Amino acid sequence: MNKLDNLFKLMWNDYIKMNPQAQNIVELLQGEGETVVNDHIALRTYDFPEVTIDKIAAPFVESGYKEMQTYDFEQKKLFAKHFEHEDERRPKVFISELLTKNFSEQAQKIMHQKMSSLTQKQVGDFNFMVSGRSWGITSEEYNLLSGESEYAAWVAAIGFRPNHFTVFINELKKFSELEKLNAFLKDNGFKLNSSGGEIKGGPDQFLEQSSTMADSIDVEMDDTTLNIPSCYFEFAKRYPLANGKLYQGFVATSADKIFESTDRSK
Repeated sequence: MNKLDNLFKLMWNDYIKMNPQAQNIVELLQGEGETVVNDHIALRTYDFPEVTIDKIAAPFVESGYKEMQTYDFEQKKLFAKHFEHEDERRPKVFISELLTKNFSEQAQKIMHQKMSSLTQKQVGDFNFMVSGRSWGITSEEYNLLSGESEYAAWVAAIGFRPNHFTVFINELKKFSELEKLNAFLKDNGFKLNSSGGEIKGGPDQFLEQSSTMADSIDVEMDDTTLNIPSCYFEFAKRYPLANGKLYQGFVATSADKIFESTDRSK
């Protein structure tokens, strides 16, 4: 197994510990005769020099991925890029970063303190995106960050690991329509993200997406244990462009709502 395959395997194993519903959904679909293919993974970071998108993307770029498109999320105060591999069978990688200058000095100080504890060796490690959290955090710090940005709090508490994996609907046979898959998931007890509607996007945007609401997990803080949102599972259906090839990008207005899958208030 090469380094890239191993990294994806490590990320998936870490992800399903944080989000066991994903493994349950995969097994449910396999029980219906489906083969589950991953469309993309999503990673989160801050825009501090130590951990920019390009730093996080380095192992993927080293392994044949190329930057394809950028995205701005004004409401969420985020910037993002997506990367594609020269081998189209490999999942896309979507990496977003929080634009930290848009937050209070106190929040910026907390976030920067966490990131400045990282060494270049840590961030430069090929498997950095399964390293989790190597710094301390108090419940007060977490609550202050979550009051300003659930995304900021998520990175500070959960650390560096996949935020979500995505089922590529086009590869499903029985559930090739998102409405049918969503109904199946709800019938089996899974809660979906309804922000902006259960289905975000449509054929006119060449991409439809839905997602579960994040699982929750007990996270040890310096002073207590908090039960907080961890990770979620996404579902994406892609439509062909005029040239007949499936659209490979993302839709910012849809992704904006998908981000809310880790929102405690939901």
